[in-house]
Amino acid sequence: MLDVPCGHGRHSIALATRGFRVTGVDLSREEIDEAHRRAGAASAAVEWRHGDMRALPWSAAFDGAFCFGNSFAYLPPDGTRAFVNAVARALRPGARFALDTGIVAECILPRLAEREWARFGDILFLEENRYDAVESCIETTYTFVRGAEAHTRTGVQWVYTARELRELLAAAGLRVLGFHGSTEGAPFEVGSPHVLVVAEKTV
Repeated sequence: MLDVPCGHGRHSIALATRGFRVTGVDLSREEIDEAHRRAGAASAAVEWRHGDMRALPWSAAFDGAFCFGNSFAYLPPDGTRAFVNAVARALRPGARFALDTGIVAECILPRLAEREWARFGDILFLEENRYDAVESCIETTYTFVRGAEAHTRTGVQWVYTARELRELLAAAGLRVLGFHGSTEGAPFEVGSPHVLVVAEKTV
């Protein structure tokens, strides 16, 4: 199984402890180091690779792949196409790819808040969102406040409709088998908090 991007490895480690052979790939060296540490603590055998998910080195090497968590749609459209093509290339014919994301129009736009506050311990977190309807992307400003200190960062996520996502996968040779509103198989509909897409490599 291929976990990409794998972050600190929570999904890879869970699968490895159940007997799967898993390879995790992430661009962040810090995340890969943390994944190594966590896998060691769990006695889980996982192959960790520090690398760019747009340039995976494998061809027809995996029986399945997945992209879970808050990992999809941060790349510009050409980068996302390169990522999907790289995953498809790494899969054997008939292998499946599972994609979990909340950044499709049917999920995110009905519940997009202009401003949201949250507290994590002694850190106050502010998220401010602006949707660019022409470019189909959300520009988010993140502000972290601790005491008298405040730090601000900006990020962009690109929004796809479910149809566009299906066409993106199909262009890479991945035939969509289903859209689901949860891992339990709930129907996907407008307002679902996220979508789980299952696709199969056709050739």
